[in-house]
Amino acid sequence: MNFVNIKKILVIKLRYIGDVLLAVPVFRALKETFPDAHISALVNSGTEDALRGNPMIDEIISFDRNIKNLPLLKRYFSEIGFLGHFITKGFNMAVDLTGGDRAAVISIASGAKYRLGWKSKKGFIGKRYAYTHLSEPDGNRHTVLQNMEVISRFGIDTKDLSIDFHIPEEDRVFIGNILKGRNIKDGDTVVHVHPTSRWLFKCWEDEYMAEIITWLLGQGIKVIVTSSPDKKEMEKAKRILSLVGDSPDSRLIDLCGKTTIKQLGAVSGASDLFFGVDSAPMHIAAAVSTPVIALFGPSGTFNWGPWDNKISNFKFQISNSMNPYQKRNGIQAFGMHTVMQRDWECIPCGKDGCKGTKISRCLTDISPEEVKNIIVEKLKI
Repeated sequence: MNFVNIKKILVIKLRYIGDVLLAVPVFRALKETFPDAHISALVNSGTEDALRGNPMIDEIISFDRNIKNLPLLKRYFSEIGFLGHFITKGFNMAVDLTGGDRAAVISIASGAKYRLGWKSKKGFIGKRYAYTHLSEPDGNRHTVLQNMEVISRFGIDTKDLSIDFHIPEEDRVFIGNILKGRNIKDGDTVVHVHPTSRWLFKCWEDEYMAEIITWLLGQGIKVIVTSSPDKKEMEKAKRILSLVGDSPDSRLIDLCGKTTIKQLGAVSGASDLFFGVDSAPMHIAAAVSTPVIALFGPSGTFNWGPWDNKISNFKFQISNSMNPYQKRNGIQAFGMHTVMQRDWECIPCGKDGCKGTKISRCLTDISPEEVKNIIVEKLKI
């Protein structure tokens, strides 16, 4: 496809932190194809750090999700004002990786001659006319590959599918000083445990998570536990730590609610292994090339499993029909990463717990002993 006079590009990804991070190869493909173009990323507020510092992105525009909570009239004028921001930007190309109605309207408002997006039967009438180029990615493939299909079918591609996550030096130093202060030295084995998710139905049993942490400490391993500062996640993390009890030799480091997204990446980068659940921190750990063991419940691993930067570049190109996670469910590995999931017929269901309970039985069925066996294999302990 011959695109001409591409000077300004808008990429729209109005989703969560992990979703935004997995879109990184799209920015690389655009920069390689249009090296002189100015590339802007439109993301939800609170997700900017997934892309901040990436040299392939010239501008990050954030959408304040609190607009949705405003009174109807005020919300209307706020939405109109936000759309007006794009009319004056002079974009030549818009790439919608979101698929929602708002992203479609923004694509139109951008005034871009070329508007690339997802083919979807959902949304407002005539939505397909918001785009000049539509693709229909294979929903059974990994999200990284689905994102890329939106542009690769029109000749915009890259051979480098790695996920970059930039960590400022001051954040590396900040985390490094904390670890030194807790007597973590070169040669120590460190495991980063992030037991929570914004969706609690993706979380494991508190008692099981506490058992793994206690067991790791008993192996002489230093354990760093993190969570977001969200109230529900903090409560869950603190309960897990209360079940672990005191660690008099300071091998347990509690950083729950105390790190930024960038500092969270620095924690993973300083660790030998990440253990946690299907979450944004899991994707960040994979992006900094720390081996991941992740527990998956109702989500599709084939869509959302941790992405291995070291082998993806030559093994899973867009022209290839392969997928890094080949099976529908069960225990699977992609390079250095391992996903633990039951192989039940109902998985993935995509539901928030079994029968509306907010508890995923497929997760609670995974035993600590199974997890320990995988950790032993990974750490060679």
